[in-house]
Amino acid sequence: MFDKVFPPKEIILPNGKTIMEKRSRTPLTVLIVIMAIYLSVKFTGFEFSVLLQSGYKFFDIVVAMVPPKWEYLPNIWKPLMDTIKMSLLGSVIGSLVAIPAAYFAASNIVQSRIIVMIARLVLSVLRTMPTLVTALIATFIFGLGTFAGTVAIFLFTLAYVGKLLYEQIENASMDAFEAMESLGMNRIQAFRYAIFPQVLPNFLSTSLFCFEGNVRYAAILGYVGAGGIGLLLDEALGWRDYAGVGMVLLMLAITVFFIETISEHFRKKLIGKA
Repeated sequence: MFDKVFPPKEIILPNGKTIMEKRSRTPLTVLIVIMAIYLSVKFTGFEFSVLLQSGYKFFDIVVAMVPPKWEYLPNIWKPLMDTIKMSLLGSVIGSLVAIPAAYFAASNIVQSRIIVMIARLVLSVLRTMPTLVTALIATFIFGLGTFAGTVAIFLFTLAYVGKLLYEQIENASMDAFEAMESLGMNRIQAFRYAIFPQVLPNFLSTSLFCFEGNVRYAAILGYVGAGGIGLLLDEALGWRDYAGVGMVLLMLAITVFFIETISEHFRKKLIGKA
Protein backbone atom coordinates (compact mmCIF):
# COMPACT_ATOMS: atom_id res chain seq x y z
CA MET A 1 0.00 0.00 0.00
CA PHE A 2 2.81 2.40 0.87
CA ASP A 3 4.42 1.66 -2.53
CA LYS A 4 1.18 2.57 -4.31
CA VAL A 5 0.79 5.88 -2.49
CA PHE A 6 4.47 6.85 -2.67
CA PRO A 7 5.93 4.84 -5.59
CA PRO A 8 9.74 4.86 -5.91
CA LYS A 9 11.16 6.85 -8.81
CA GLU A 10 13.22 5.40 -11.64
CA ILE A 11 16.65 6.86 -12.35
CA ILE A 12 18.30 6.36 -15.76
CA LEU A 13 22.09 6.22 -15.54
CA PRO A 14 24.35 7.57 -18.34
CA ASN A 15 25.03 3.99 -19.45
CA GLY A 16 21.31 3.49 -20.04
CA LYS A 17 20.77 1.27 -17.02
CA THR A 18 17.67 1.97 -14.92
CA ILE A 19 17.71 1.81 -11.13
CA MET A 20 15.08 2.56 -8.50
CA GLU A 21 15.68 5.62 -6.33
CA LYS A 22 15.83 4.92 -2.62
CA ARG A 23 12.43 5.65 -1.15
CA SER A 24 12.21 8.55 1.30
CA ARG A 25 10.89 7.69 4.76
CA THR A 26 9.76 11.26 5.41
CA PRO A 27 6.06 10.70 4.49
CA LEU A 28 5.87 7.64 6.77
CA THR A 29 7.57 9.55 9.61
CA VAL A 30 5.17 12.49 9.23
CA LEU A 31 2.20 10.10 9.22
CA ILE A 32 3.39 8.39 12.42
CA VAL A 33 3.92 11.76 14.15
CA ILE A 34 0.43 12.93 13.16
CA MET A 35 -1.13 9.71 14.48
CA ALA A 36 0.85 10.00 17.72
CA ILE A 37 -0.35 13.59 18.23
CA TYR A 38 -3.94 12.59 17.50
CA LEU A 39 -3.84 9.70 19.99
CA SER A 40 -2.18 11.91 22.61
CA VAL A 41 -4.94 14.50 22.27
CA LYS A 42 -7.58 11.79 22.62
CA PHE A 43 -6.01 10.10 25.63
CA THR A 44 -5.27 13.32 27.54
CA GLY A 45 -8.63 14.94 26.82
CA PHE A 46 -6.94 18.10 25.56
CA GLU A 47 -9.41 20.72 24.34
CA PHE A 48 -8.54 24.06 22.76
CA SER A 49 -11.90 25.48 23.86
CA VAL A 50 -11.04 24.96 27.54
CA LEU A 51 -7.61 26.50 26.95
CA LEU A 52 -9.17 29.57 25.32
CA GLN A 53 -11.84 29.93 28.03
CA SER A 54 -9.58 29.56 31.08
CA GLY A 55 -6.05 30.22 29.83
CA TYR A 56 -6.26 33.93 30.59
CA LYS A 57 -6.36 33.16 34.33
CA PHE A 58 -2.68 32.29 34.17
CA PHE A 59 -1.88 35.83 33.06
CA ASP A 60 -4.10 37.20 35.84
CA ILE A 61 -1.81 35.50 38.36
CA VAL A 62 1.29 36.79 36.56
CA VAL A 63 -0.12 40.34 36.64
CA ALA A 64 -0.83 39.93 40.37
CA MET A 65 2.89 39.23 40.92
CA VAL A 66 3.80 42.68 39.59
CA PRO A 67 5.09 44.68 41.32
CA PRO A 68 6.77 42.19 43.67
CA LYS A 69 6.52 42.69 47.42
CA TRP A 70 9.89 44.30 48.19
CA GLU A 71 9.36 44.17 51.96
CA TYR A 72 9.36 40.38 51.57
CA LEU A 73 13.04 40.47 50.53
CA PRO A 74 14.63 40.05 54.01
CA ASN A 75 12.73 36.76 54.44
CA ILE A 76 14.21 35.37 51.22
CA TRP A 77 17.96 35.55 51.84
CA LYS A 78 18.36 32.59 54.22
CA PRO A 79 16.13 30.14 52.28
CA LEU A 80 17.80 31.25 49.03
CA MET A 81 21.26 30.58 50.46
CA ASP A 82 20.04 27.22 51.77
CA THR A 83 18.89 26.38 48.24
CA ILE A 84 22.26 27.33 46.75
CA LYS A 85 24.23 25.47 49.42
CA MET A 86 22.31 22.21 49.13
CA SER A 87 22.48 22.44 45.32
CA LEU A 88 26.23 23.01 45.40
CA LEU A 89 26.96 20.30 47.98
CA GLY A 90 24.68 17.74 46.33
CA SER A 91 26.17 18.50 42.90
CA VAL A 92 29.79 18.27 44.05
CA ILE A 93 29.37 15.02 45.99
CA GLY A 94 27.16 13.50 43.29
CA SER A 95 29.69 14.35 40.55
CA LEU A 96 32.56 12.85 42.55
CA VAL A 97 30.68 9.62 43.30
CA ALA A 98 29.68 9.45 39.62
CA ILE A 99 33.33 8.81 38.67
CA PRO A 100 33.61 5.32 40.24
CA ALA A 101 30.01 4.58 39.22
CA ALA A 102 30.83 5.41 35.59
CA TYR A 103 34.05 3.38 35.85
CA PHE A 104 32.14 0.22 36.78
CA ALA A 105 29.46 0.94 34.13
CA ALA A 106 31.98 1.30 31.26
CA SER A 107 32.14 -1.95 29.30
CA ASN A 108 35.53 -1.13 27.77
CA ILE A 109 37.15 -0.79 31.21
CA VAL A 110 35.44 -3.42 33.37
CA GLN A 111 35.57 -6.90 31.89
CA SER A 112 32.82 -8.41 34.05
CA ARG A 113 29.46 -8.05 32.28
CA ILE A 114 27.62 -8.65 35.56
CA ILE A 115 29.30 -5.68 37.27
CA VAL A 116 28.62 -3.48 34.22
CA MET A 117 24.94 -4.49 34.15
CA ILE A 118 24.48 -3.88 37.89
CA ALA A 119 26.16 -0.45 37.72
CA ARG A 120 24.04 0.59 34.73
CA LEU A 121 20.88 -0.72 36.37
CA VAL A 122 21.53 1.34 39.50
CA LEU A 123 22.13 4.48 37.44
CA SER A 124 18.99 3.82 35.38
CA VAL A 125 16.82 3.35 38.46
CA LEU A 126 18.14 6.54 40.07
CA ARG A 127 17.69 8.46 36.81
CA THR A 128 14.12 7.21 36.42
CA MET A 129 12.98 8.38 39.86
CA PRO A 130 11.75 12.01 39.87
CA THR A 131 13.70 14.34 42.15
CA LEU A 132 10.55 15.22 44.09
CA VAL A 133 9.89 11.54 44.84
CA THR A 134 13.51 11.06 45.92
CA ALA A 135 13.27 14.13 48.17
CA LEU A 136 10.01 12.83 49.66
CA ILE A 137 11.62 9.48 50.48
CA ALA A 138 14.63 11.30 51.94
CA THR A 139 12.38 13.36 54.24
CA PHE A 140 10.87 10.14 55.61
CA ILE A 141 14.36 8.77 56.32
CA PHE A 142 16.30 11.87 57.41
CA GLY A 143 13.49 14.18 58.48
CA LEU A 144 12.43 17.57 57.14
CA GLY A 145 15.08 20.09 56.14
CA THR A 146 17.85 20.83 53.69
CA PHE A 147 19.69 17.55 54.37
CA ALA A 148 16.91 15.63 52.64
CA GLY A 149 17.07 18.03 49.71
CA THR A 150 20.83 17.61 49.49
CA VAL A 151 20.44 13.83 49.36
CA ALA A 152 17.85 14.10 46.57
CA ILE A 153 20.10 16.39 44.52
CA PHE A 154 23.08 14.11 45.17
CA LEU A 155 21.24 11.06 43.81
CA PHE A 156 20.00 12.92 40.74
CA THR A 157 23.48 14.29 40.00
CA LEU A 158 25.03 10.85 40.48
CA ALA A 159 22.61 9.31 37.96
CA TYR A 160 22.81 12.14 35.41
CA VAL A 161 26.57 12.70 35.42
CA GLY A 162 27.32 8.98 35.79
CA LYS A 163 25.27 8.13 32.70
CA LEU A 164 26.97 10.72 30.50
CA LEU A 165 30.41 9.98 31.92
CA TYR A 166 30.41 6.24 31.24
CA GLU A 167 29.32 6.94 27.66
CA GLN A 168 32.25 9.35 27.29
CA ILE A 169 34.59 6.74 28.76
CA GLU A 170 33.41 4.14 26.25
CA ASN A 171 34.08 6.57 23.39
CA ALA A 172 37.59 7.44 24.60
CA SER A 173 40.71 6.20 22.81
CA MET A 174 42.04 2.98 24.35
CA ASP A 175 45.52 3.13 22.83
CA ALA A 176 47.22 4.79 25.81
CA PHE A 177 45.21 2.61 28.22
CA GLU A 178 46.40 -0.60 26.57
CA ALA A 179 49.97 0.69 26.41
CA MET A 180 50.01 1.45 30.14
CA GLU A 181 48.55 -1.97 30.94
CA SER A 182 51.33 -3.58 28.89
CA LEU A 183 53.86 -1.66 31.02
CA GLY A 184 52.54 -3.31 34.18
CA MET A 185 49.92 -0.86 35.45
CA ASN A 186 46.64 -2.25 36.76
CA ARG A 187 43.35 -1.19 35.15
CA ILE A 188 42.60 1.48 37.74
CA GLN A 189 46.01 3.10 37.29
CA ALA A 190 45.72 2.93 33.50
CA PHE A 191 42.27 4.51 33.70
CA ARG A 192 43.59 7.26 35.97
CA TYR A 193 46.44 8.28 33.63
CA ALA A 194 45.09 7.35 30.17
CA ILE A 195 41.28 7.59 30.08
CA PHE A 196 40.29 10.08 32.76
CA PRO A 197 42.35 12.99 31.34
CA GLN A 198 40.51 12.52 28.04
CA VAL A 199 37.04 12.81 29.60
CA LEU A 200 37.92 15.33 32.33
CA PRO A 201 36.91 18.52 30.43
CA ASN A 202 33.55 17.07 29.41
CA PHE A 203 33.05 15.69 32.91
CA LEU A 204 33.58 19.12 34.49
CA SER A 205 31.35 20.75 31.87
CA THR A 206 28.58 18.24 32.54
CA SER A 207 28.90 18.74 36.30
CA LEU A 208 28.60 22.53 35.94
CA PHE A 209 25.57 22.14 33.69
CA CYS A 210 23.98 19.80 36.22
CA PHE A 211 24.62 22.31 39.01
CA GLU A 212 22.75 24.99 37.01
CA GLY A 213 19.71 22.75 36.78
CA ASN A 214 19.94 21.66 40.40
CA VAL A 215 19.50 25.25 41.61
CA ARG A 216 16.18 25.37 39.79
CA TYR A 217 15.14 21.87 40.91
CA ALA A 218 16.00 22.69 44.53
CA ALA A 219 13.56 25.60 44.44
CA ILE A 220 10.59 23.22 44.33
CA LEU A 221 11.87 20.63 46.81
CA GLY A 222 10.35 22.66 49.65
CA TYR A 223 6.93 21.37 48.59
CA VAL A 224 7.83 18.01 50.13
CA GLY A 225 9.60 19.52 53.14
CA ALA A 226 13.14 19.34 51.79
CA GLY A 227 13.95 22.92 52.76
CA GLY A 228 15.17 25.86 50.74
CA ILE A 229 13.28 28.61 48.99
CA GLY A 230 10.53 26.18 47.97
CA LEU A 231 9.09 26.51 51.48
CA LEU A 232 8.49 30.22 50.89
CA LEU A 233 6.93 29.53 47.50
CA ASP A 234 4.60 26.96 49.02
CA GLU A 235 3.63 29.30 51.85
CA ALA A 236 3.07 32.33 49.59
CA LEU A 237 1.00 30.35 47.10
CA GLY A 238 -1.03 28.82 49.91
CA TRP A 239 -1.96 32.31 51.17
CA ARG A 240 -2.53 33.58 47.60
CA ASP A 241 0.20 36.14 48.23
CA TYR A 242 1.13 36.49 44.57
CA ALA A 243 3.19 39.64 45.14
CA GLY A 244 5.33 37.64 47.58
CA VAL A 245 5.59 34.84 45.01
CA GLY A 246 6.75 37.42 42.48
CA MET A 247 9.51 38.56 44.83
CA VAL A 248 10.68 34.99 45.42
CA LEU A 249 10.68 34.21 41.69
CA LEU A 250 12.50 37.46 40.89
CA MET A 251 15.34 36.69 43.31
CA LEU A 252 15.49 33.09 42.10
CA ALA A 253 15.66 34.24 38.47
CA ILE A 254 18.49 36.68 39.25
CA THR A 255 20.40 33.99 41.14
CA VAL A 256 19.99 31.41 38.38
CA PHE A 257 21.02 34.00 35.76
CA PHE A 258 24.30 34.77 37.54
CA ILE A 259 25.05 31.09 38.14
CA GLU A 260 24.32 30.19 34.50
CA THR A 261 26.43 33.09 33.22
CA ILE A 262 29.46 32.09 35.30
CA SER A 263 28.95 28.40 34.57
CA GLU A 264 28.60 28.95 30.83
CA HIS A 265 31.85 30.94 30.81
CA PHE A 266 33.77 28.08 32.38
CA ARG A 267 32.00 25.40 30.33
CA LYS A 268 33.03 27.08 27.07
CA LYS A 269 36.65 27.10 28.23
CA LEU A 270 36.45 23.45 29.26
CA ILE A 271 34.82 22.36 25.99
CA GLY A 272 37.46 24.29 24.08
CA LYS A 273 40.15 22.23 25.82
CA ALA A 274 38.38 18.93 25.15
